[in-house]
Amino acid sequence: MTDRALCVVRSGALTTVQDLGRPGFAHLGVPRSGALDGPAAALANRLVGNAPRAAVLETTVDGCALRPRSTVVVAVVGAPCPVTVDGRPAAWGGPVTVPAGALLDVGTAASGLRSYVAVSGGITVEQVLGSRSTDLLSGLGPPPLAHGAVLPLGRPTHPHTRVDVAPQPAPPAELVLRVTPGPRDDWFTREAVRTFASRAYRVSPASNRIGLRTEGPVLERAVPGELPSEGMVVGAVQVPPDGRPVVFLADHPTTGGYPVIAVVRAGDLPAAAQAVPGTPVRFVAVRRR
Repeated sequence: MTDRALCVVRSGALTTVQDLGRPGFAHLGVPRSGALDGPAAALANRLVGNAPRAAVLETTVDGCALRPRSTVVVAVVGAPCPVTVDGRPAAWGGPVTVPAGALLDVGTAASGLRSYVAVSGGITVEQVLGSRSTDLLSGLGPPPLAHGAVLPLGRPTHPHTRVDVAPQPAPPAELVLRVTPGPRDDWFTREAVRTFASRAYRVSPASNRIGLRTEGPVLERAVPGELPSEGMVVGAVQVPPDGRPVVFLADHPTTGGYPVIAVVRAGDLPAAAQAVPGTPVRFVAVRRR
């Protein structure tokens, strides 16, 4: 019987296994991790008939190439990119059947940063603390993909979605992040708080799965020194000594000693996963709920 597995022919710049992550372990110093663009990962799973928790591949910029050992249905969503099967163009944003031994090539993103590759049955690498996600900060989960790696697949449980392509948002031309001020906005001057909520920043090339770093106006501190380390949440906007905000993403540290000027609304974070370096960023203050 043909085994269910994917052989990695080209790993790309950074391709990792991701699912919904491992929430609930911050007290152990373990970040949540999981897919940065959660809606894109969920759509990819729906298109191939997987459960929401099924693990997918998250590629960065230049995609990856895979060869299945048995016939599978795949879907590539997230950052738009060319998709081919044995050199022939295939659909991006819809289910595609890939025969056993054929080469699936997920190309370089035309816009955005991260594409998501779901495979019928899901990727079934070993779970760590209930998740198959790669955590780049702590090193938990499987390592990033490497040439020649073999990824086991589960058995499909549902038929794939009968659509040609599925609508999804385009990567942002401008990243607008709604923020709730605090808890440490009082550590900054009034002018710095106004600057943060009114001036434009840009996405820095130094951004990664841990945090979206920004370039732009420096935020001046009103309180010198550093805080004792305190808990951090995804979306926290921490301001390090250089004065430029950093938005914590899925692999963020669970504690930190730099002041958090605001926290980004969870619904705005998926767009941050697709914001390429140089993308304008605006922080918009909203009332606490």
